[in-house]
Amino acid sequence: MLKRKEFILGAAVGLTFAAAATAGGVISWPGAHAAPAAAQAGRLVPSAGAAGLAFAPPQGAPLSFADIFQQVAPAVVQIDVKTRVQRPNGGGFLQIPGFGAVPIPGQPRGGGSDEDSEEDNSTTAQGAGSGFFISADGFIVTNNHVVADAIEINVKLSDGRELKGRLVGRDEGTDLAVIKVDGEAFPFVSFEETAAPRVGDWVIAVGNPFGLGGSATAGIVSAMSRDIDPAGYNEYLQIDAAINRGNSGGPTFDIYGRVIGVNTAIFSPTGGSVGIGFAIPAATAKSVTDRLMRGEKIERGFVGLGLRTLSEDGWEALGQPRNFKGALVETVTEGAPASRAGAQIGDLLVSVNGEAVANSVEATRRVGAAKPGDTIRLEVIRDGRRQTLNVRAGVRPSEDELAAAEEGGAAPGAAKPSASETVEGLGLTPLTAAARSRYSIPESVSGLVVTNVAQGSSAARLGFQPGFVITRANTQTVSSAADLRAVVEAAKQAGRPSVLLFVRTPQGTSVVPLPFAKSE
Repeated sequence: MLKRKEFILGAAVGLTFAAAATAGGVISWPGAHAAPAAAQAGRLVPSAGAAGLAFAPPQGAPLSFADIFQQVAPAVVQIDVKTRVQRPNGGGFLQIPGFGAVPIPGQPRGGGSDEDSEEDNSTTAQGAGSGFFISADGFIVTNNHVVADAIEINVKLSDGRELKGRLVGRDEGTDLAVIKVDGEAFPFVSFEETAAPRVGDWVIAVGNPFGLGGSATAGIVSAMSRDIDPAGYNEYLQIDAAINRGNSGGPTFDIYGRVIGVNTAIFSPTGGSVGIGFAIPAATAKSVTDRLMRGEKIERGFVGLGLRTLSEDGWEALGQPRNFKGALVETVTEGAPASRAGAQIGDLLVSVNGEAVANSVEATRRVGAAKPGDTIRLEVIRDGRRQTLNVRAGVRPSEDELAAAEEGGAAPGAAKPSASETVEGLGLTPLTAAARSRYSIPESVSGLVVTNVAQGSSAARLGFQPGFVITRANTQTVSSAADLRAVVEAAKQAGRPSVLLFVRTPQGTSVVPLPFAKSE
């Protein structure tokens, strides 16, 4: 499955105010204590120009965003949700979607709430996000992660009214949802369907940062088609208009007041805006929300392949050109459509329905675009020969189900007992009950556990550590040092510079080309 990246999503639960610190505790405001000109010798007085012209922005920039904000702000709403969340065994903190770990107000960090029973280790929590009307009869677009687990939805309008909202439909794959409030003649905005934004175009983000409501920030489109979506269905707009927690689900406008995106995520080492925000493009958002408004359930094709795009060194380790285009079949779900059609681990997927795919993301999107029941033609390279697999698409499981399946690790297999041996600087032994216990390795993982790493070896430079598990080498499963040594020797005889290792670490599975030691 595609690997997840970390992004800060959702609404905030707190606010830290910035304070201005001065030596005497007094802030001197500009203009508050104007002194006579004679008392300000040496002061530079800016000139407005010979004709006394007012400040004018650079060519192409709007004089102000105020008129645009006035026009579109009534369509933007604040969404407050109540969710039921599981209380950690340690108490004191709640894991809230979009919030992270949040201390429970008024409760010591180790105790539980008197209202919570042992049978139901959960409690309710508040969350907030943004949204916007896309029809006069009360349909509102927001993010799926804002309302996914909501047991109560309240919508606060710009005029101060508060209305009950109900969930119409949601799509986990694109992180979009539609809710509805009762009423009519609501102010609404429209998705821009004809003009595509360009890098450098002005944008305005409107929403509910930190629960403050009705806030606008401005910036430009920083980049197009950012491929950061863990599910693989979005190519985000990157914008530098400030987006913070609580802006999720709000609109990104162009300077004409047209919706060009739905704010959904930020990239931040601090948890706050650092000028890198992401919005779901209008074309994707309109297509999905139109279907949700009609009451349709969003279903995507699924074949049961875990795909990975390799680095140039990785392709070279598999005997392919360094600029190879395609995706490595890393896992095949047992009993899934691709498995029944004969797909195998180690296949190189190069086209879907006759269209070449450059990487795993393109392949995932092509498969996902198919409807359940459609026949999908997958062209793969196996043992140097091309062949076509005809796969009847199933229904893609939820992202949670896919993540759970991925965490199960490699396909289980019996480890053969043998003594520890060294291969390419790695001390290796088959997985035994003692090794599993020592390194906390689940029963579902099979392969060779690393027990030591030779200093100065390629493996040491790459960061291999005791407790890592090598599950496969190139396209072969390995359960003994002899298995790995055979793959290494075959790669060397083929003139390859490295072997591709699939390595299970405490942080997840990585694919690492291990260079061979040079002969003296």
